[in-house]
Amino acid sequence: MAVRTLTESPSLAPLFAKAALTQRGRRGDLPDAALRREGVVVDRDHLLGYQRVCGFGGSDVLPHTYPHVLGFPLQVALMADRSFPLPLPGLVHLENQITVHRRLTADDLIDLTVHAEHLRPHPKGQLVDLVTEVDVDGERVWEGRSTYLRRGRPNPDVDRGEPAPPLPDGPPAGIVRVPEGQGRAYAAVSGDVNPIHLRALTARAMGFPRAIAHGMWTAARTLAALGPGTTGPSASHVWFAKPVLLPSTVELVVADAGAVTVAGLRSAKEPPTTHLTLTLEH
Repeated sequence: MAVRTLTESPSLAPLFAKAALTQRGRRGDLPDAALRREGVVVDRDHLLGYQRVCGFGGSDVLPHTYPHVLGFPLQVALMADRSFPLPLPGLVHLENQITVHRRLTADDLIDLTVHAEHLRPHPKGQLVDLVTEVDVDGERVWEGRSTYLRRGRPNPDVDRGEPAPPLPDGPPAGIVRVPEGQGRAYAAVSGDVNPIHLRALTARAMGFPRAIAHGMWTAARTLAALGPGTTGPSASHVWFAKPVLLPSTVELVVADAGAVTVAGLRSAKEPPTTHLTLTLEH
């Protein structure tokens, strides 16, 4: 695999624009390529801003999901490139898996590598995985896998993959009120300026009645509610369901079965509506 090393994090707004302008006619196999950044220094002001937006306590310890934000610009750079076979506009983030091998802090110098793999059919189109790997001093300390769906020709006979576990029932463990500006607040710390998250007007142009919360914000907010244990060695698997429209009120539900915690977000107005299901293993 050819690895291209970047000296700085790509700017996401131009990448989203490039992806929109070059989306037609994409096809073929995944590029045998990876993008890498070495010696990434964690900006403590940025880290604190992320912790505040997502509900984590402020500290030098990196939240479970924080390295995803550091690697996301490399993901977008790969997908925006003309060699990537699926158009970036319209990709739906279906699942996310993270493994934290050891606790990370702002003192760690981070090497990031991102590549795409496992292009495959799905009952509603095609799936692809974007894999982010984090090393410190040559040791693998964190890895994440983001699974995206490109809607297209149906494949009814294809296996959907591992299903989400049932959402815990019963009374909520907490209530989360998600304001209208939540998408803009998360965009400011994540760089994800996809228009569906920013304002109702731009979201309606892409088929949504209102702006929607970022999936990775809902995942981070759920993990933050589970406490500081999520920052140590652990593994999470998130299944995204109905998007959270902005503004909304959602309920956090939790079932702790020892080594595995199952949590989720459901609509407070319509509890049968699931927004997210998450498992956490320690």
